[in-house]
Amino acid sequence: MHEYSIVTALIEQCEQLALDNNAHAITRVEIKLGILSGVEPSLLNTAFDTFKLEGICRNADLIMHIQPLVIACNDCGQQTEHKQRNVICSHCQSNNTRVLDGEDMMLMQLELEQNEEQLG
Repeated sequence: MHEYSIVTALIEQCEQLALDNNAHAITRVEIKLGILSGVEPSLLNTAFDTFKLEGICRNADLIMHIQPLVIACNDCGQQTEHKQRNVICSHCQSNNTRVLDGEDMMLMQLELEQNEEQLG
């Protein structure tokens, strides 16, 4: 299950950002998850809940924004958004399309708690 390695990398990135910002805790991790990213949201959530227990993310909520697939048709020029894994243009039924968005997983935002001595 590659969601475990993805979560490990995500938590490492969060830990580094917390360190860079003198934070002692992360309370929220917000990601964008494209439907063509190859990541199963429920498995990712389970992996996050499992791996966060040992570190700075232990009290963090994982918020996932599922990014629809956005394609552009090379034949008719239309841009369409799909909620399913479908690269066929819904306007002209062409398969001569290119993906504009919906393939990536991206860290969008963290909510950090900074150390008290750094706030004053």
